[in-house]
Amino acid sequence: MISIKTGVTDYQITEPTTLLPFLIETHAHLSRNAVKAILTRGQVAVDGKKVTQHNHPLAIGQTVSVMNNKTAMIKTALKGIRILHEDDSIIVIHKDAGVLSMGDRSQAEMTAYRQLTQYVKETNKNNRIFIVHRLDRDTSGVMLYAKTEAMKEALQQDWHTIVKERIYTALVEGEVAEAEGTIKSWLMESKAMKVHSYNYDNGGKYAVTHWKKVRNNKDFSLLEVELETGRKNQIRVHMESLGHPVAGDKKYGALRNPLKRLGLHATTLAFIHPTTGKLERYTSKVPKEFMTQTK
Repeated sequence: MISIKTGVTDYQITEPTTLLPFLIETHAHLSRNAVKAILTRGQVAVDGKKVTQHNHPLAIGQTVSVMNNKTAMIKTALKGIRILHEDDSIIVIHKDAGVLSMGDRSQAEMTAYRQLTQYVKETNKNNRIFIVHRLDRDTSGVMLYAKTEAMKEALQQDWHTIVKERIYTALVEGEVAEAEGTIKSWLMESKAMKVHSYNYDNGGKYAVTHWKKVRNNKDFSLLEVELETGRKNQIRVHMESLGHPVAGDKKYGALRNPLKRLGLHATTLAFIHPTTGKLERYTSKVPKEFMTQTK
């Protein structure tokens, strides 16, 4: 069974085989070397996960997705972002530090939003992209955008139920003594646009952050941070209240900037897809420089 969607053709596996022979059979119009090139360029996915291994085993019921060359070239042109997953409803990306999630119309900067808008319009000028959530400019990692207004509303209205995991990696200043902990407080933004944390209900937004220490030295600690709530600047504020501000975060008390960026990376986003009802989990590898600072 073959299903064709924008720029990608899906094939249902009906008998056990391996990937390269299957692709050679389904792409009989191409030479063997051309089929190998499709694999090497990362244009093939099995059940949504990119695969480049020639002898990758295929089982009955699996789906092989092959991206056409034009779509692959458009994706390659994206700067500072990388598409992790795309279907008719959503696009999941990795965003580099330094790239804005979105900007106002007066800005000429190529934000993630603007690039993705151009990308979807390559196939249909009426296509659009919708903001679901944001990452700060200097925070890298996994982000989710909607491709329809209805999907955006479905995600935002039920965000706290739909999202099952929001995990970050934080490089913080100093040697964190405890192995793990939970921070609970009320957050309120001042007129100076800085968020402050209070240990009592002052009418602010209740925020809960769980953290675990991964490794450390005397100068920095690497933490795995999971959001139970998702407030503005929540991790940055809570790390400051812990006495270990995020590296490079001068606004919230950091004294050093070893990475020349914010030491915050959105590692994992797991959510129930509103259309399929399936749990989907997307990850972005922790930048190497985070690890080298905690050797």
